[in-house]
Amino acid sequence: MSEPTSRRRLVLLAGWGCDARIWRDLADHWPEAVEVRTPDWPGHGARPELRDPAALGALAEAMADDLPADAVWVGWSLGGLLAGALLDRLPAPRALVLLGMDARFCHPEGVDEAALATFRGAFRRDPDATRAHFLRWQLRGEPAPRAAHRRLLTLLGEQAPAPTTTLAAGLAQLARLDNTRRLAAAPCPVHRLAGEADPLLTPALRAGADRRIADAGHAPMLSQPQALAGALAAIAAAPERRPTVQETPS
Repeated sequence: MSEPTSRRRLVLLAGWGCDARIWRDLADHWPEAVEVRTPDWPGHGARPELRDPAALGALAEAMADDLPADAVWVGWSLGGLLAGALLDRLPAPRALVLLGMDARFCHPEGVDEAALATFRGAFRRDPDATRAHFLRWQLRGEPAPRAAHRRLLTLLGEQAPAPTTTLAAGLAQLARLDNTRRLAAAPCPVHRLAGEADPLLTPALRAGADRRIADAGHAPMLSQPQALAGALAAIAAAPERRPTVQETPS
């Protein structure tokens, strides 16, 4: 017997410098049995900024209604890092999907700490130009980077989706958050998805992903929306399975 439709729920969480509009190209590719929500993080879209945008406790309180326990949480890039950090602050989801992210962002063979520090310095000097540069830079792994960039601008426009203070806090979280402990003892299954040419992940992380999206880089929602929607729908439709003390979370 298949699971009730109400159990097949996905919550999609955007990454740094973007908001929920980044997911719009997936809309035509969802099976009818899957319910999808795309809430914005605080400070993005119409949501008010947190008094302290870097405070995880305040973030958990603000997102509690948007991250139900009977859903699969899908976090892209910084969204995955933040979703992982909320595992010990909110009731556990059915599963956590990390898209283009691992337990931490910086890695000597990927984006190292020095490179991120340089980027943060540039952002302090010129936030708009630095964000615009990053949006282009992260698309290097897509099969048609210029087309992906045009589509991104069509979806988001050129204006920043959040105040500079919220965006700066997000960069600080990319630099400091480490979910290694949380994911090692995760209260739910953890799935890692990666574009096979994601330039922000190390080769080992791309190769070790549970699912790889062919002909895609860091932003498969732009270059391969059908394949990404299919992969996420398959995870949402899978029977619920909670880790036990004898099991290692996937």
